Amino acid sequence: MRRVISVWLPMWPTDRWRRATAGAPDKASPVVTRLHDGRRLVIGAADAAAAALGLRPGMPLAQAQAMRPGLTVIDADLAGDAAALKEVAAWCQRYAPLTAADPPDGVRLDSTGADHLHGGEAAMLADLRDRLTRSGVAARVAVADTPGAAWGLARYGGNPLAIAPEGGTVAALAPLPIAALRLPSDTAASLDRLGFHSIEHLIAAARAPLVRRFGEGLARRLDAATGRVFEPLEPVPSRALLRQRLTFMEPLLTAEAFATVMARLSRAICAGLERRGEGARRLDLVFERVDGTVQVVVVATARPVRDPPHLAHLLSARIETVDPGLGVEAMTLWVPLAETMTADQIAVLADGSAPMDLGPLVDRLINRFGADRVYRMQPMESDVPERSVTRVGPLAAPGGLAWQTAWPRPVRLFTPPQPVQAIAMLPDQPPAVFTWRRMRHKIRWADGPERIFGEWWRREAETRAVRDYWAVEDEAGDRFWLYRSGDGVEAITGNLDWFLHGVF
Repeated sequence: MRRVISVWLPMWPTDRWRRATAGAPDKASPVVTRLHDGRRLVIGAADAAAAALGLRPGMPLAQAQAMRPGLTVIDADLAGDAAALKEVAAWCQRYAPLTAADPPDGVRLDSTGADHLHGGEAAMLADLRDRLTRSGVAARVAVADTPGAAWGLARYGGNPLAIAPEGGTVAALAPLPIAALRLPSDTAASLDRLGFHSIEHLIAAARAPLVRRFGEGLARRLDAATGRVFEPLEPVPSRALLRQRLTFMEPLLTAEAFATVMARLSRAICAGLERRGEGARRLDLVFERVDGTVQVVVVATARPVRDPPHLAHLLSARIETVDPGLGVEAMTLWVPLAETMTADQIAVLADGSAPMDLGPLVDRLINRFGADRVYRMQPMESDVPERSVTRVGPLAAPGGLAWQTAWPRPVRLFTPPQPVQAIAMLPDQPPAVFTWRRMRHKIRWADGPERIFGEWWRREAETRAVRDYWAVEDEAGDRFWLYRSGDGVEAITGNLDWFLHGVF
């Protein structure tokens, strides 16, 4: 299902001015822009400080200056604001390939299929808003199934990070005011006087009388917001991003045709990456259908890659997710994220053979199972077993610590450790038998104990905590890692319960 993000920059002109004049002596003063409405000078935009003083767009400038003598007034630069807004839209392509400026103070992103690369929609929206805020631009963001719904939620929803669930567009729009449909102000005021205070009232009303009175524009806005009519985006191209586009004389429908085009686009993209000395970290393949809609396939790589067969294989593995509809008339391959190739990637061994590279395998696993399911373990500085390892990227650089080899550790640790019933002689004899998950295991071999203390710097209770670990083997040949809580002498060191912490 299509997903669209709307970004609202409520203080856009003034925020842009503050960024351009950072360090100016009057940067703390309230700022407004002025423009001529045909009769007089009025406020075009006001920053947060000015809005807190009661200054608002449309107010006569003379009145505003009388209310605040020290007001900073700048001329409105409509052309400059529009151009800068397009730059923001191009910057947003780091999140999704299809972005468009939404004048005068917004940006739209078609995020279909791209949210999983950022940890989900909630994480993606939070990161987008945080980055804009850190750069000095106030923002509210929302995601929904349609551009109209996302626009309304961003501006009139109660949450600065609003997420309408898939298929829940009508329910999300229902409580919003009529103005959230992007209607002319006089139309919204007339509807309000007639008792239509929310979109819910408008959806439930008979359509014919409304169209006769207010025209077809009202119906088009409502249909676009609820998804009955498709609303396209006009994407902003970025000169900094590599892209290749192919159009077709006849619409494509088959997986074989798509795979052929993917291979051709991959070769062209890799040629451009080679000229830059870079490799792709993410690829966005946009399918433009004959009905005006788009499908997007997004793949990511663990390391910079510019191997055409490998990239084509990653893309081809996602063909089954594409719905060609009545046919695809064009395909565009974008590289929204690229990095410089490392020396070891382009190195060649003395005998002329290429060094072993696990990157292609990792890329296939990540794109099939998800980035959060492909990782490797790395040792950490801790004596406590569950804290002595951490997850890192599968191709992350090795840490400074080496694996502990004096006492073997099991391949699999249980989190948390599993309680078991064990029989053992105190204080330092190994268990003779233990029961786990209703199964009784008689031990024929044991090695230990290995005593591990808690870490005193974490909390007071760990100062006295003691664990005695045993590596044991039962009569069936299965090997387990058990520990007893406490040293078997002093009660303050533990309650003498037994736990299964891992299996070898």
